[in-house]
Amino acid sequence: MDIQTRKIEFIQEFLKVQNEELIYRLENILKKENEYSKDENFEPFTVEEFNERIDKTIEDSKSGRLTKSSDLQEKMKKWG
Repeated sequence: MDIQTRKIEFIQEFLKVQNEELIYRLENILKKENEYSKDENFEPFTVEEFNERIDKTIEDSKSGRLTKSSDLQEKMKKWG
């Protein structure tokens, strides 16, 4: 059975569910699995990319292109 068929069958069974607790648990499983998938797709920097980032950060620091953490925290408070 291919994945599209399996998904359709799952959806059909899911639509029959009347138990709210079961729906809640299935939602949580899906959320956790999606978060795990994001972590799996993570690709670390190459050494060259990492060194470029370090160089840019040093340049930004020397040029005063920084945001104080206290300023950032104040901005975040206004977000909501």
